[in-house]
Amino acid sequence: MGQPVRFPPMPESEAPSDTLPEQSDLMEKVVGLCKRRGFIFQSAEIYGGFRSTYDYGPLGVNLLRNVKNAWWETMVQRRADVVGLDAAILSPPAVWAASGHLATFTDPLVDCMNCHQRWREDKIDGVCPACGSTEFTEARAFNLMFKTHAGPLEDEGAVAYLRPETAQGMFINFLNVLQTTRMKPPFGIAQVGKSFRNEITPQNFVFRTREFEQMEMEYFVPPAEAEQWFAYWLEERFRWYLGLGIPEDQLRLRHHEQSELSHYSSGTADVEFLFPWGWDELEGIANRSDFDLKAHAAASGEKLEYYDQTANERYVPHVIEPAAGATRTMMAFLLAAYTEDEVGGEARTLLRLHPRLAPYQVGVLPLSKKETLEPLARRVLGLLQPHFMCDYDTTQSIGKRYRRQDEVGTPWCVTVDFDSLEDDAATVRDRDTTEQIRVPVDGLLAELRGRMDAASAPA
Repeated sequence: MGQPVRFPPMPESEAPSDTLPEQSDLMEKVVGLCKRRGFIFQSAEIYGGFRSTYDYGPLGVNLLRNVKNAWWETMVQRRADVVGLDAAILSPPAVWAASGHLATFTDPLVDCMNCHQRWREDKIDGVCPACGSTEFTEARAFNLMFKTHAGPLEDEGAVAYLRPETAQGMFINFLNVLQTTRMKPPFGIAQVGKSFRNEITPQNFVFRTREFEQMEMEYFVPPAEAEQWFAYWLEERFRWYLGLGIPEDQLRLRHHEQSELSHYSSGTADVEFLFPWGWDELEGIANRSDFDLKAHAAASGEKLEYYDQTANERYVPHVIEPAAGATRTMMAFLLAAYTEDEVGGEARTLLRLHPRLAPYQVGVLPLSKKETLEPLARRVLGLLQPHFMCDYDTTQSIGKRYRRQDEVGTPWCVTVDFDSLEDDAATVRDRDTTEQIRVPVDGLLAELRGRMDAASAPA
């Protein structure tokens, strides 16, 4: 590491003093930041928008990809007992009949008798959010799956569904994975992908939408080991959020009451985050027992079981399922990272995102637009780009560029100045502390890699 230096004339080497925004204002501020800085846009905005759909802008797509990559690295890349899958989004009705979704994947729908808007009964506490009326129709079951037709004929023989979860693709490929890999229980199949639910009342920005991404893993275990693996994955998944920067006081693990359990579950717990509207689910970890494999075996006529050669016995594995929402997880990281502080007597907004999640890890900033600095600044960019997602920013004053990088969560800025032409060094600035050090250009990669490694090391 280099030695701390001042970088005049900026006052940013003064340590910031944190003052967190009021929780009631936090949602509004984060939503505003997302639009202003290019994280998330309303889909089809030039046509008036399309409710409950969002487009992820240049920064949002990076952040969402980093969330998914961090999950994949932890759940697949760093484990020898989990493999990946990318199953189809469209599937025939037989899959969803066997899984129980056609019969049970419903929410209670009611109509307000005053303003005629429709609501999910269990989310409104008996009062219409639109007009305040307490008069509603009787609740009726509303199936959440999107139904479509595959092929040129729109008849019952062509019915298909957009998957409401990624899980079933892993169950119906259980035998394929067994036959094409050397896996044996306990082992997992993981998948990240889009799912679709026709929510009655989408709400809270990207938290509950009709199109979203999931990060799910089905972990197949011997029946006698199900409870111990359920406990194991509860701890593992809780620690993942802590390790990526969500404060412990904003997380909790809530076990479902018996009345809450899904038809397939013998035990479920949610990792919940303290959102501005209260505690809500980030991820569910369920002990699905052997329900799914047995249901698909009965419906398809295929034996979905494992033969243990050592014990000379066949059994249907039980399944532990950690299932997280990628989009709502991204939202939680944004909310947890949003900070307002003061540096050198000036207010500052920043995102204290973990460096692994930040849309840009490094901002490369030539101090001046003068052409004399560009060759060296471009050299620095070329040195770092193969290893980090970088932003190259030359517009406005260096102070405003620092503020801009802080606001989008860039952990480190590398500034090339006129002294750099003499000493072949650059100034590395830390987002959180605003500390600056001088580092030789040839040592920048090692310096930043060391910082990334330190940020990612277990606590």
